[in-house]
Amino acid sequence: MTPLGPYLEAREIFFYAATLAAVVLFIVGLKRLSSPATARMGNRYAAAGMLLAIGASVWETNAIGWWVILAGIVIGGAIGLFSALKVKMTAMPQMVALFNGAGGGAAALISTSEFFVAVFGRGSDALSLNLLVIVSLVVSAIIGAISFSGSIIAFLKLQEWMTGRPVTYKGQQAVNALLALVIVALALVIMATIGGVPWYWYVAMLVGALIFGVLFVLPIGGADMPVVISLLNSFTGVAVAITGFELNYQLLIVSGTLVGASGTLLTILMGKAMNRPLTNVLFGAFGSTGGMEPAGGASGGGPQNIRATSAEDVAVMLSYAQQVVVVPGYGMAVAQAQHSVRELADQLEKKGVTVKYAIHPVAGRMPGHMNVLLAEANVPYNQLYDMDDINPEFPRTDVALIIGANDVTNPAARNVPSSPIYGMPILDVDKASNVVVLKRSMRSGFAGIDNPLYEDPKTSMLFGDAKASVDGLVAAVKAL
Repeated sequence: MTPLGPYLEAREIFFYAATLAAVVLFIVGLKRLSSPATARMGNRYAAAGMLLAIGASVWETNAIGWWVILAGIVIGGAIGLFSALKVKMTAMPQMVALFNGAGGGAAALISTSEFFVAVFGRGSDALSLNLLVIVSLVVSAIIGAISFSGSIIAFLKLQEWMTGRPVTYKGQQAVNALLALVIVALALVIMATIGGVPWYWYVAMLVGALIFGVLFVLPIGGADMPVVISLLNSFTGVAVAITGFELNYQLLIVSGTLVGASGTLLTILMGKAMNRPLTNVLFGAFGSTGGMEPAGGASGGGPQNIRATSAEDVAVMLSYAQQVVVVPGYGMAVAQAQHSVRELADQLEKKGVTVKYAIHPVAGRMPGHMNVLLAEANVPYNQLYDMDDINPEFPRTDVALIIGANDVTNPAARNVPSSPIYGMPILDVDKASNVVVLKRSMRSGFAGIDNPLYEDPKTSMLFGDAKASVDGLVAAVKAL
């Protein structure tokens, strides 16, 4: 790129103007994504920025290989459109993981391409590499490969094509540490001898990074997937930003930095919300029940002293309550019950009942999962309360209606020191006058641990598909 000067050709003026506009659209879009009320428009701003960035890139390169670029746009656009229209909201977390992995893989592929041009290029095709480009090339390849393979494992866990529980083995951390040292050693050798190092050393480093990404995510339990997705997202952003230094492309640097910084901040905030350091999330094998005392004093096999109820009994309880707090979880997402939940809230409000929604930071399978589902059902944003705001409300709540939120309502986090979630802030549903839990069965949540709340004398269990159960509650409330 020609440096800015007093005289710029029309092509350069357009390129720099388009680049600046794309950056502004990315920043505004990211800001608007911070609120459910403006998230949809923020997504549109970011999409417009990406379209402008692609157009500017094609313009800057004089459309060299335009047919390849056009084919990529058509194929990628078709996949994106199909995903947006066909992928269910319940599958959104794994789609995010998959698309995030594609970003990391793209960064690794670009670095690989640049490496082989540097090693095998001749004449004008050979790259002139300075220290910044060499370091950027190697680091981007490593981080991108880790993000790619780690995101694939996260996708498989979320899709339940493999177990959501930690996959561990003896000496695992030692193996990971040794592999990391090997990758770093190969990277240093490649950076020191670029152009002279055998190409298979680079391939060995890349394969090692891919394996490390797999081993990195395998021991992390499914309940920590929201944090892992956020962390891997930040990895991809960093890899993309570093790739920008390789290509001397400022737009990649800025956009990658935005993604990396926002993903890192979100990861830190979610760790705080769980009252757990990131090292514990990554190396604590959360979700493993080995050595844990059965919750609530049960002798194994899940809670024993439970009280089942019917839709008619719950409807009476809800209709004569003054305040009801709905606690949505993955069970609501799986059953696609959010519209029925909104209808139930409307019926209760007609009877003068105050309805609020309690949103835990890690409810569901990705950050903001419950907010997205409820927004889809047009639930008013002012009825959605974060954990810190809603917890003081539970002691004066008549009914806490829990729809599949297992782990984020588990009082073992406060009462059972041996529990893997001990110390994690939870929704204080057990302080409500009555608790109603909608579940298919007594199967434990994604973390794989029992919930003593279900044995609480004031807890009633309404078994069945969440949507069918809520529809039954709607009909019963209308009949009263």
